[in-house]
Amino acid sequence: MPTLRIDTARRRTPPEAPALSDRAFDNLRYIRETMERAGAFTAVSGSGLVMAGVVALVAGAVASQQPSLRSWAATWIAAALLAIAAVALSSVRKARALGVPLVSGPGRKFALAVAPPLLAGALLTPVLVDVGRADLVAGAWLLLYGAGVVAGGALSVRIVPFFGGCVMALGAAALLAPAGAANWFMLAGFGVLHVAFGWTIARRHGG
Repeated sequence: MPTLRIDTARRRTPPEAPALSDRAFDNLRYIRETMERAGAFTAVSGSGLVMAGVVALVAGAVASQQPSLRSWAATWIAAALLAIAAVALSSVRKARALGVPLVSGPGRKFALAVAPPLLAGALLTPVLVDVGRADLVAGAWLLLYGAGVVAGGALSVRIVPFFGGCVMALGAAALLAPAGAANWFMLAGFGVLHVAFGWTIARRHGG
């Protein structure tokens, strides 16, 4: 009976497949990066917004006692810087607690959406103060800040762009109201709305 010969020299060794754990790790990393790019920015701090609102309420009381438009605007500028710092620090703490990146993905897009309107407001402020119209300052601040929140809010939870829309509505009303009502609109937009929406965000979305 003939004997079958197997030529071991001609056997082809199959290429070594990548380890299953390596492939799983790569897949998980890809999914995580995709979610970071496309997901919602959930690190908007409700408690930070409440603190910003409290700062604005105090600033409104102080600003109402100022003798000139320049000192009135300077009071609100100082309050804005404090409020921005409060929201930023609170958002950093919330992002760390949630494990959400701030310098990549939705966090970076949120910041890029909010920053240009704020910068425009900062550049317009000295020009509008020179004009001598407090109503224009209040209207521009509220409209531009609200527009930034609406743009950034498109990448966040639904209540954030709604908040921005309410701020924009107050800005439009401030432009139509008498100049003497400017401080009241600033109080309502940067004080009352921040406290109300910040408390809601903190209660519904944590932090």
